[in-house]
Amino acid sequence: MRLVEPLQLIRTTARYLKENKIVSMPKWVPFVKTGVSKDRPPSDPDWWYVRCAAILRKLYIHDKGLGVSRLRRMYGGRHRMGHRNPHFAPGSGSVIRKALQQLEGAGLVEKSKKGRVLTKKGRQLLEEISESILKRQAGKT
Repeated sequence: MRLVEPLQLIRTTARYLKENKIVSMPKWVPFVKTGVSKDRPPSDPDWWYVRCAAILRKLYIHDKGLGVSRLRRMYGGRHRMGHRNPHFAPGSGSVIRKALQQLEGAGLVEKSKKGRVLTKKGRQLLEEISESILKRQAGKT
């Protein structure tokens, strides 16, 4: 899993989540920003699936568990406020929370004492996708 380029893994996982209807895009997704520090909603129409895939990857890497507050810090950014000094602002908690709830419903994530962790099914899914990417790369060379 760690041998695969992160962006490629996230995009492939997002495509898999969308095609197999593992997660569904809520009605409010086209209108929401991903954090206070952002000026506009994302321009990618499939950003919800990309965010869900990125959360899965982060949960795989941080195998002890991650909570919503830690994920908000990871997806936060620089909040520019005109003439005032910019400060850090966390990402949208609602977006992360709803994504985690959908992934829990699909059986890929579960709650633990230290936040959310990947289930065996979630780990298996990411490892299968990364193996298929590695096989494709080996076939090209």
